[in-house]
Amino acid sequence: MPIASVNPATGETLETFEPLDAAGIEQRLARAETTFHSYRTSPFAARKELMHHAADLLDQDGEAVARTMTEEMGKPLAASRAEAAKCAKAMRWYADNAEALLADEHPARADVADSGASRAYVRYRPLGPVLAVMPWNFPFWQVIRFAAPALMAGNVGLLKHASNVPRTALAIEELFRRAGFPEGCFQTLLIGSGAVEGVVRDPRVAAVTLTGSEPAGRAVASAAADEVKKAVLELGGSDPFVVLPSADVDTAVATAVRARVQNNGQSCIAAKRFIVHTDVYDRFTAGFTAAMRALRVGDPMDETTDVGPLASRQGRDDLEELVEDARTHGARVECGGGRPEGWDTGWFYEPTVLTGITPAMRIHQEETFGPVATVYRVADLDEAVALANDTPFGLSSNVWTTDGAEQERFVRDVQAGGVFFNGMTASHPALPFGGVKRSGFGRELSGHGIREFCNVTTVWIG
Repeated sequence: MPIASVNPATGETLETFEPLDAAGIEQRLARAETTFHSYRTSPFAARKELMHHAADLLDQDGEAVARTMTEEMGKPLAASRAEAAKCAKAMRWYADNAEALLADEHPARADVADSGASRAYVRYRPLGPVLAVMPWNFPFWQVIRFAAPALMAGNVGLLKHASNVPRTALAIEELFRRAGFPEGCFQTLLIGSGAVEGVVRDPRVAAVTLTGSEPAGRAVASAAADEVKKAVLELGGSDPFVVLPSADVDTAVATAVRARVQNNGQSCIAAKRFIVHTDVYDRFTAGFTAAMRALRVGDPMDETTDVGPLASRQGRDDLEELVEDARTHGARVECGGGRPEGWDTGWFYEPTVLTGITPAMRIHQEETFGPVATVYRVADLDEAVALANDTPFGLSSNVWTTDGAEQERFVRDVQAGGVFFNGMTASHPALPFGGVKRSGFGRELSGHGIREFCNVTTVWIG
C-alpha cells in the first residue's frame, strides 16, 4: 500500500511513495551496520563539525522545511518555522556539549581503593544502529532530538517516521547527507507499521526509541524486550495545568491558551486538564473561554491563522467522539464543540472549552489530541494534587503559584516527568524530557538523553 502525503487543510494527496520491500530494508540495515563500525571511532571534533554543518543547512533551508511540515501535518506556518529553528539549536547544543557529556568518569581513588584496581573509570561507548519510530506532530523536532545525540555519541540512526509525513522524513535524511555524514549514518525507512517489528528484531539493530501512542509503544517495547534490547518510550500525556489563588491569573490565562492549542492541540505535553482553585475559578474560566473563542481557525499557510486543521480525518473523528461523549454525560460546552463554519474541506475543529467534567466521561481519563480543554474546579491544594494525579499518564505538569510551600508540595507529590511553575511546559536541549506511568520510560535530551544509547563500560586496570 503506498505511503501518501496528504494536505490536512484540503484533503488533497500531494505525493505517494512505494514502501521499501524486503530487499530495500535489508540494503539499509546492512549499510547501517557497515557504517557504524567505522563511524563509531570517529573523533568528536569530526562529528561536531558535521553536526554544525547540518544545523547551518537547516537554518538556510528553514522556510522550505517549514512549508513541508505545514503542508503534511497542518500546523501554522509560524510554528513550523519555530520548530526548524529549535532543531538547529539542539543540533548545535549537542555538537558543542557531547564530548563533555560522554567524558570518561573517574571515581575518587579512595572510593575504589578496595577494588584491587590501580585505576578504574567509566567510559561511554556507542551501541550501534538505533531505530527511531517517530510521530507526525513535531515531524522534525521529534527526530532531531533523537538523531543529534545518537549521532554525536557515535551511533547511527534508522528512522521509521509516521506514514503521513514521508516528505519530511526524506528531507531529514537528505539534510544529514548534504552535511557530509558518511553514507548510512542516518537513513529513512519508508515502511508501514507492519514492517516495524521485523526491523526491531533484526540483530543489527542495537536499540529502539519510540514517541507515539500507547498501543504502538507496547508493541515496539514488547518486541524489543523479547530481543533483550534497550528501548526508550515517550507516549501520551494528559498534563494538568493547575491555577492556585496566588497566581497572576491574567498571565495564566494567556499562557493556558498557548499551552492548549500549540501545534493545533496535538502535543503530548500540551496542557489538557485545567485544574483551578475555586477562589479564582470564575475569573480564569471566563477569561480562558473568551480567549479560546477568539482564536482564528483557518489555512495554516495564512500568517494570521492561530489554529490549523488536525493532521488526519481519524484524529478529528476521535476528538469529536470524546466531546460528544462528554456532552452526553452532562458536560457544559463553554465555547466551540464542533467543526467551524466555512471549512467544508480539511479536518478542522473549533477551539473548545468544557466544564462540569466527571469521572463518568471518557475525556476524564483519555488524552485529547486537539484544541479541546477541560476545566475543573477544586476547593484546596489537596484536591488539586489528587486531581492532577488522577490520570494514567505522567508526562509533565504546569502549576501556577508563587507560594514556595505549594511549589514544594507539587515537586514532591505530582506524578510526572516535569513540573513547570508559572510557565508553559516546553522541551529544551539541556533539560531531560520524559514521563512516568503510561507516558513511557527513559529520557530524551540533556546528558541523560545522550547516555540512553551508550554502553556504560566499567574499565578496571590491575
